[in-house]
Amino acid sequence: MFDWPQKTFSPQDRYKDLSSFEKEFWKKKPLKDLSKAEWELLCDGCGKCCLNKIGIKNKVYFTNARCRFLDPENCLCQIYEHRFKKVPDCRDIDLNTVFKEPEILPKTCAYRLLSEGKELPNWHPLISGDANSVHNAGMSLKDRPTVSETKVKDYEDNIVEWPDL
Repeated sequence: MFDWPQKTFSPQDRYKDLSSFEKEFWKKKPLKDLSKAEWELLCDGCGKCCLNKIGIKNKVYFTNARCRFLDPENCLCQIYEHRFKKVPDCRDIDLNTVFKEPEILPKTCAYRLLSEGKELPNWHPLISGDANSVHNAGMSLKDRPTVSETKVKDYEDNIVEWPDL
């Protein structure tokens, strides 16, 4: 197990007070001009970027194997602040990833959608005001048949082709 101190965090905490942010900032600013806080708010909390992926013949496939630190109930990383120290191959979702490797992001990812000139879906917490809207819409990993990566022997046996990936 890990020895990082746990913070009590509610996903809704991020959406309690958005008064310090420009209304619909994601429509007015390019991704490259977002502040760190704005960037973080774009994450809908689906957990899909924490699925392990494999490359076969230059194609990326998602598996149902989730990072061992992803809580499958709330779809949040249990060690978010320390994830790069504890998991050296954890990917930072940054501009480089969004524009050069969009195939590793789910089709519903806000960063990917905005980079493709699309709108945020109505279930996105920035639109709905509710962090649970991503779960209620069935767009997160919550209640999906995932397995911890620690239990996987062969990732090829765990490839999934969910329409939102």
